[in-house]
Amino acid sequence: MTQLTRLNKYISETGFCSRREADKLIEAGRVKVNGNLPEMGLKVSDNDVILIDNKPLKAKPKRVYIAYNKPVGVTCTTERKIRSNIVSAINYPERIFPIGRLDRPSEGLIFLTNEGDIVNKILRAGNNHEKEYVVGVDRPINKRFIERMAGGLPILDTVTKKCFVEQTGERTFTIVLTQGLNRQIRRMCEYLGYEVTTLKRVRIMNVNLNGLRPGQWRHLTEAEMREINDSISDSAKTEEGSIDPNKRLDSNSKPRKAANSNKPPREKGRIQRTENKPVGKPSSGPKRKSGTLSLKK
Repeated sequence: MTQLTRLNKYISETGFCSRREADKLIEAGRVKVNGNLPEMGLKVSDNDVILIDNKPLKAKPKRVYIAYNKPVGVTCTTERKIRSNIVSAINYPERIFPIGRLDRPSEGLIFLTNEGDIVNKILRAGNNHEKEYVVGVDRPINKRFIERMAGGLPILDTVTKKCFVEQTGERTFTIVLTQGLNRQIRRMCEYLGYEVTTLKRVRIMNVNLNGLRPGQWRHLTEAEMREINDSISDSAKTEEGSIDPNKRLDSNSKPRKAANSNKPPREKGRIQRTENKPVGKPSSGPKRKSGTLSLKK
């Protein structure tokens, strides 16, 4: 059976324009499906004849998945009017867009693609896909700093999830997140009275920089994509995947079934760590060798 897709999404997947722009074309009566003016929300397939301004819509392009080592100064936006936008920096011949973002002052690994579904599955907060960073701060850190970063900190009306954190130098550490809060690492450090001086993402899920120099990109390999698709096969791409169980409720919100109003948002006591393991290290996933990641001072 041929898969049905909403018309605006189908148009977007050909690279003609974004979904929002496709909606405007449909509303303006510039799109026809099988000779008829479609209603908003109509679902179509590859068997339908779609015209825009009486010209046939080109076939969907081959799916593209790119790993890019974003340099400091590049902005993760598709807005061409912004001179430092990531699309112009890569200059790929087809329409692509970033999966997530890295701040302009940050650097490191970011994915770009022309497929919308994989974007949603990777980005949804509830899907717990790992992203690894190496971070430098403005003054020496200690064991207490590592414990508090790993144990969860109150920022942006929530408490960050417990995570793996390991000190790699006097002022550097590695952190593995499964959240994607706005400027999360910088805000966590600021909460503890530190300022981030360097921030580099070195891994997303099973993919690392693989020797890419800043500004270089490559296509993800078939093996990498197989592992990614396996890991997101059960991931939610809809709203339930974005629920943050740590998010605080406002006075108008309904309480969640799993909520326990008698518990404080985080423990105030000392965080326990298991023998010979860094604080907050996940119980599953690939083993990491201590001290293999560092930043040059």
